[in-house]
Amino acid sequence: MKKQEKVIVGISVGDLNGIGTEIIIKTYEDPRILELNTPVIFASAKVMQFCKNHFKSKISFFSIDDPKKVVHGNVNIVNVWKEPVKIEFGKEDKKIGEYAIKSLAAATKALKEGAIDVLVTAPINKHNIQSEKFNFPGHTDYLAKALDGESLMFMVSGNLRVGLLTDHVPLKEAANYINEKLIKKKINTVLTSLRQDFRIRKPKVAVLAINPHAGDNGVIGNDDDVVLRPTLEKITSEGNLVYGPYSADSFFGSSNYKSFDAIIASYHDQGLIPFKTITFGEGVNFTAGLTKVRTSPDHGTAYEIAGQGKADESSFKHAIYTAIEVFRNRKTHSQYSKNALQKAIK
Repeated sequence: MKKQEKVIVGISVGDLNGIGTEIIIKTYEDPRILELNTPVIFASAKVMQFCKNHFKSKISFFSIDDPKKVVHGNVNIVNVWKEPVKIEFGKEDKKIGEYAIKSLAAATKALKEGAIDVLVTAPINKHNIQSEKFNFPGHTDYLAKALDGESLMFMVSGNLRVGLLTDHVPLKEAANYINEKLIKKKINTVLTSLRQDFRIRKPKVAVLAINPHAGDNGVIGNDDDVVLRPTLEKITSEGNLVYGPYSADSFFGSSNYKSFDAIIASYHDQGLIPFKTITFGEGVNFTAGLTKVRTSPDHGTAYEIAGQGKADESSFKHAIYTAIEVFRNRKTHSQYSKNALQKAIK
């Protein structure tokens, strides 16, 4: 593979007291992965050297001050800060949260400017990152504002893809968020992503019910009959293969999910509990709907094992592979669409 063909993967380090630096180091200890991409870690050389020594790694880093000066064949580190940072693995620390945001902001800026091709984010602690400058529940909401597009949390593992109508909202409020406008917007984002990001020409999508047993004809709530079902009928009348609402309790256990290219859950745990049960360790959180590609592993900071060398880097590695795949698929889709338009004009 030619150097200029390598995808440049920007990496935000996440919570330095968590397992983020460990899974990054473990991933790039294997030099073969550098044949697929060129990593750019947004942190500091001092921090990464400390972590390298702590985990007794033989990985080599290449320090740069500008992400546009990336050197292929190396694990690049952009020095976002130069002062020493006190790392205490397993401890929640507000100061450490500030460095997580510094890393994320620098990486996002590089992504917007085209210095990196894709962004892979290591886990953050949603509590210690909160401040006057950062008041988002997580990466997805932050990137939705920083980047153009309609963001959607899309959990991906092989042919299993789970999207959400509502994500980081309290369960008691989830149903109040679901209306015709939201349903159409989220389903359109999923359909577009399946076509351009995963090269599925005629995607088939299942939508899970809001209430148990899809409301049982109003016995357990009427949200599905009044809001969800009529909206799905409008969407299918436009030629889309969108089916539901399906009762969520038996949908995954019956293996019905294997018949669809994506499943859309009404709220966070309805979709993520079965997804992580089926795929844990290999799942990827992909932010669909944005103009840029962002992925992350499907786990958190894991303070309970941080610094102990026990972290499994599989999900982070899959996040890199997925980001590369989506980036290339988008390029192919863009070229195909451009050529098709030119032919139509001629």
